[in-house]
Amino acid sequence: MTNRPKIYLIDVTNRDGVQTSRICLSKLQKTMINLYLNDMGVFQTEFGFPVTRHETNYLNANLELAKKEVLFPIRPGGWIRATKEDVRTAFKLLPQIKHLNLSISTSDQMIIHKFKGKLDHQSVIKEMSEAVKEAKKAGAASCGVNAEDASRTRMDYLIEFAHAAKEAGADRIRYCDTLGVDTPFTIYERIKLLAEDVGIAMEIHGHNDLGLVVANSIAGAKAAIDAGVDAYINTCINGMGERAGNADLVSVILSLKYGNGMQQNYHLDDKVDLKMAWKICKYASYAFGVPIPINQPGVGANAFAHESGIHADGALKDRRNYELYDFEELGRGEPEIIETGRKITAGEYSGIKGFRNVYEKLEVEFGDDQEATQVLELVRYANVHNQKPLVDDELKFIASYPEIARKIFTMSP
Repeated sequence: MTNRPKIYLIDVTNRDGVQTSRICLSKLQKTMINLYLNDMGVFQTEFGFPVTRHETNYLNANLELAKKEVLFPIRPGGWIRATKEDVRTAFKLLPQIKHLNLSISTSDQMIIHKFKGKLDHQSVIKEMSEAVKEAKKAGAASCGVNAEDASRTRMDYLIEFAHAAKEAGADRIRYCDTLGVDTPFTIYERIKLLAEDVGIAMEIHGHNDLGLVVANSIAGAKAAIDAGVDAYINTCINGMGERAGNADLVSVILSLKYGNGMQQNYHLDDKVDLKMAWKICKYASYAFGVPIPINQPGVGANAFAHESGIHADGALKDRRNYELYDFEELGRGEPEIIETGRKITAGEYSGIKGFRNVYEKLEVEFGDDQEATQVLELVRYANVHNQKPLVDDELKFIASYPEIARKIFTMSP
C-alpha cells in the first residue's frame, strides 16, 4: 500500500487561468499566487509562458525565488509548443528553467482543420518527439507532453503518440479534455486504457463546458491510479480558465479528501494544506476582480450557512448533521477586522511619512531613509503595475525582496 501511486496537483492558474477572456493578472499578482500555492503544498505551478517576451523578467525573477528556496518545494513549470524552436527559445530566455509542458494537438479535428496541411499525424509525433529530446538535452529535469484535444483523439493514435513521447524521454502525458466533452465514465475508460498500455504517469487537464470538470478530473486520476501510475490533476484557483473554466483547486482537494471511496484508496500528495484555501481564494478573487460565487464549495459565503429550521437545528446540535467538513480546515473562522476610521495607504503618489506609517503597522522596519525611499519607489511602481491597492502580503514581499520585485515590474518591449 505504501508504494501505491499518488495524486499530485499542478496548478495552472498562471497559465490557463490568465487566458480567461477579459481578465488578467499583473506579474506581481502571479508571483503572489505562486507563493501562496507553495504554502498550500501544491506540487507544481505552471507559472507562465517561457517564449512570451513580456513574461521573461517575471519568470526569471520567480526562478530566482526558487533558487533562493523562497519558492520551494513547489516546482515552477512553463508551457510551450512542442517544437524545437520553442524549446531553444525557452532555454535562451530562461537558462534556469527545469520543468516544461510541451503541447501539440492530436485529434483529427485539429490536425486536419487547425494545422491545415502543415502537419499530418506522423509529423505531429515527429515534431513532439524532437522537441522532447531537445528539452532533455538542454537540461529539463521534467517534461510533460500535452495531447491537446485528447478527448476527441482516436484511441489508437493517442496510444501511439504517448508511446513515442515516453520513448523520447517524456515524464508525463497530459490528457487534455480541451473542449470539456468527456464524462467521468469516458475519461476513466480512456485514461485507464492509455496508462495501462503505455505505463507512464498521467496528467489530467479538463475544462468545464459541461459542468463536469471536477468529476472528470477525479475520475481521470482514479483511472491512472487503478492502472498503477501516478496522477497529476491540473487545477485553477476559483475554477478560473478559458470559457467555462478549469477544475477548481479547492473542489478537487475536497473531493479527494471527502468523496466516498477516495481517501482510503486514492492518496493525495500529503504536502497539500487545505488551511490555505480561504486566503488563496480570496486573494485570487481580488486580483482577478471576479467575486467568489456565494455557493462555491468550501469558500463561498454560503458554504457553511444554514437558514432552514431543520438544517439550522441539526447543525447547532452537531455540525456533522449538515456539514461534510469543518470550516476551520479551510482556514476560515477567524474574525476579519475592517478599519472604519482613519486609513493611510501606500499608492503610486505616496510620500515617505504615509509610507512609513503603513509599514509600521505591518511591523516592517527599515535600516535607514535610503532603504525606505528605495522600497517606497518600488511600492509606487507596484501600484501602477497592479492598478489597484496592494494587499499586506504584497507590501511585505516588496520590502523583503526589493531587487526581485524590481525585475518583476520591469518590461522591455
